[in-house]
Amino acid sequence: MSEGLPPGHRVKKRGEFRRIQGRGRKVHTRHLILLVHPSLCGADHARLGVTITKKVGNAVARNRLRRLLREIFRRHRELFPPASDVVIVAKRGAPTLSYAALLSELRRASKALHRAAAEPKPPPPRGERQ
Repeated sequence: MSEGLPPGHRVKKRGEFRRIQGRGRKVHTRHLILLVHPSLCGADHARLGVTITKKVGNAVARNRLRRLLREIFRRHRELFPPASDVVIVAKRGAPTLSYAALLSELRRASKALHRAAAEPKPPPPRGERQ
């Protein structure tokens, strides 16, 4: 049995990222912004998307951080609300964190993340663009 993160557990499409970032609830931590939205694909499990800009670090640092965040998501599903999509946006300083430090930061944010998932933002007024 593979221990990887199946494709169905990831947010991959640009439109989905944009919708989650536009309509999702935000939870801020020192090094991350967590955006949560009810599942766009109707899945009963959480899905993860990770966004890291070039301002945060070079390609090696960004990819390392992305791998660590996916591994935490894979091993600690209880930290993420079920039937929701979560996009993690890294802030400056995030690539320097260890696995344990990232896990600790996500554990502290977990309660707020679950609370935010329970109360999604209302849809934008008619005629207003996202």
